[in-house]
Amino acid sequence: MAVLAHSIVICFAFYLLLPLTQSTDVKYCSLKDEYPVKVQGVKILPDPVVRGKPVTFSISATTGQTISSGKVVIEVYYFGIRVHAETQNFCEKLSCPVSAGNFLLSHTQTLPGITPPGSYNLKMTIKDDKNKELSCISFNFKVVLRSLVSAS
Repeated sequence: MAVLAHSIVICFAFYLLLPLTQSTDVKYCSLKDEYPVKVQGVKILPDPVVRGKPVTFSISATTGQTISSGKVVIEVYYFGIRVHAETQNFCEKLSCPVSAGNFLLSHTQTLPGITPPGSYNLKMTIKDDKNKELSCISFNFKVVLRSLVSAS
């Protein structure tokens, strides 16, 4: 009986932590375009995002070409309305040139404490120095008032 109870506790703990380690579903902006940068996955930590606290978006990707410069355009939508936009230098996020192969693009930001809870959509476009799209993805994320997992 004690072994069964212990197994149930372990399964329940695993079930609670599972959403924290899953990758986010990613969609390409255009199904007909063949992007030089292929996104393999997006991880959001913490997930769901807690307003007023830091969040890190980590995008794992691969490319068949060297990227020596460019920009990352980030747009955030809430109920279909753009509520935030920013453009960052690609080489400030990563050490350029980025050689052909796998790379990880991470961005940490703290959402304002007044951010409304709910579902958001983030669109990220990577462009080269000639403004050609290297990749364009979007994914959803959730913002909550406070963390469901207490910090120890």
